[in-house]
Amino acid sequence: MPRSDRPRLTVLAGPTAVGKGTVAAYIREHHPEVWLSISATTRPPRPGEIDGVHYFFVSDEAFDAMVARGEMLEWAVVHGRAKYGTPRGPVDAALAAGRPTLLEIDLQGARQVRESAPDAFFVFLSPPSWDELVRRLVGRGTESAEERRARLSTARVELASVTEFDATIVNDDVQRAAEELVSWMRSTPDGKQR
Repeated sequence: MPRSDRPRLTVLAGPTAVGKGTVAAYIREHHPEVWLSISATTRPPRPGEIDGVHYFFVSDEAFDAMVARGEMLEWAVVHGRAKYGTPRGPVDAALAAGRPTLLEIDLQGARQVRESAPDAFFVFLSPPSWDELVRRLVGRGTESAEERRARLSTARVELASVTEFDATIVNDDVQRAAEELVSWMRSTPDGKQR
């Protein structure tokens, strides 16, 4: 397949609680042609999360071994606590098979991917407002007050990185945001639809 016809890697990043996982879940359900990467993490599962579906939940030792073997496309310590990373092999295999490929990752990871895959397409998912972002984080009820403070502090810095991205999507409606993202994924580097 000529290089110009091959789907490019798309990276979705944005601040905590902006809804990256919710947008990715919508795409998983409504666009089975899109391959979504599953990240590895050292944090414990949240209620309802399934190992191998939402994340690969691994120990610190197993994660460090994957990094040492060069098996991570990107990885980072997020919010000063848990490690998150994208296993490289499945991403390479999906792209080689010609599947549109989406990474839903944090800002640190997106910056690493930009270094190793500069031809990827980078999309920033933005909240409609700061107050809405705070409401979503508090409403999740999955973090302690201390964790929320750390995540909101990080979010302020992450919001300032919007200019590093190729496109911005405001997540004011999950379906609309997801469909806009898939539309971007279907476009070629010159902006034309495939």
